[in-house]
Amino acid sequence: MGRYTGPRNKIARRFGVNLGLKTNPAKVARRLKQPPGAHGPTKRARVSSYGRQMMEKQKAKFMYGARERQFRRYVDDAVREGGDSGVNLLRLLERRLDNVVYRLGIADTRAQARQFVGHAMFTVNGRNMNIPSYLVRVGDVVALKDSKKKKKIFDALAEKLSKKEMPSWLSFDLSVMAGKALNLPDEKDFEKIFDVRPIIEYYSSR
Repeated sequence: MGRYTGPRNKIARRFGVNLGLKTNPAKVARRLKQPPGAHGPTKRARVSSYGRQMMEKQKAKFMYGARERQFRRYVDDAVREGGDSGVNLLRLLERRLDNVVYRLGIADTRAQARQFVGHAMFTVNGRNMNIPSYLVRVGDVVALKDSKKKKKIFDALAEKLSKKEMPSWLSFDLSVMAGKALNLPDEKDFEKIFDVRPIIEYYSSR
């Protein structure tokens, strides 16, 4: 199945949580309590254990823009690594290049970051990189290409980034418009939007 390209507000309303898919969080928040549909019910049905596993999995997939086969591979790698599989999975998702571009504040949403990366606007360690799922490693430098810095969409970027608080595992040099992975993401850096435990349980039973 291909990546979802329909209304993003509908996804947020389905799960009752803002997944960061739109640039206007206030607009999303106003309708979170109303499930999709012209006259959707105001109360949500009770969810079974399996249903919750599916729901958390879908939240994570939509949030990070990962397809099923790719997401399953992340889970398998997280379990294979040993230790806390949930933390391992979140670290893999956070290290995606499109997510790093979003976390650095260059893009307003992960979807926009994915588009920027796909349009070859960035280099990693000086080499062209247009693969959104590329996993950034500790020490990698992600830079906006010089030829892209003058694009109108980046006119106010320097001012915006000068006020942004970076995640603890990333740094950003405004003078060259480049970010660096200082270390692996820590638990305090993860957004508490979905519960990773039911996701691991879902795949461990298959």
